[in-house]
Amino acid sequence: MASVYAELRRVAARYLQRERSGHTLQPTALVHEAYLRLCEQREVEWSNRSHFLGIAAPLMRRILVDYSRGRHAAKRGGKAEPIDVDEIELPDSERAADIVALDDALVGLAALDPLQARIVELRFFCGLNVDQTADVVGLSASTVKREFKIAKAWLTRELHGTDT
Repeated sequence: MASVYAELRRVAARYLQRERSGHTLQPTALVHEAYLRLCEQREVEWSNRSHFLGIAAPLMRRILVDYSRGRHAAKRGGKAEPIDVDEIELPDSERAADIVALDDALVGLAALDPLQARIVELRFFCGLNVDQTADVVGLSASTVKREFKIAKAWLTRELHGTDT
């Protein structure tokens, strides 16, 4: 349990590094919320650490998106700003990312290519490297690299209206 908690906390801290400074959601709160949702996953048989993180990533993504959507709700006068897709390549970057804009774009990508959306989710939100992502999705590292490159170009066009 201690190693899983530490890993979730590391992923949560990575997510929150991309958020605005002074974010009110702390890594511990994000981990606890994700852990509660993971405990509800009764029918999942965890095969390994990568599999576990592959399931934890979308849960943390959903928590952050819900939190950000609430913060930017129109009734509060908030407005989402687009992100720079090049940031996806740099998971440890301290630049702020708009989780809502990326989530909206990922929903569109998932409608076209669920595998590419999953790869982006694992690389960006969970911080997995190419080999770890390949293990989770059951593909070769070279296929993951190729699909990630295509997905990144599509997301750039969606978010900014330009090609890479």
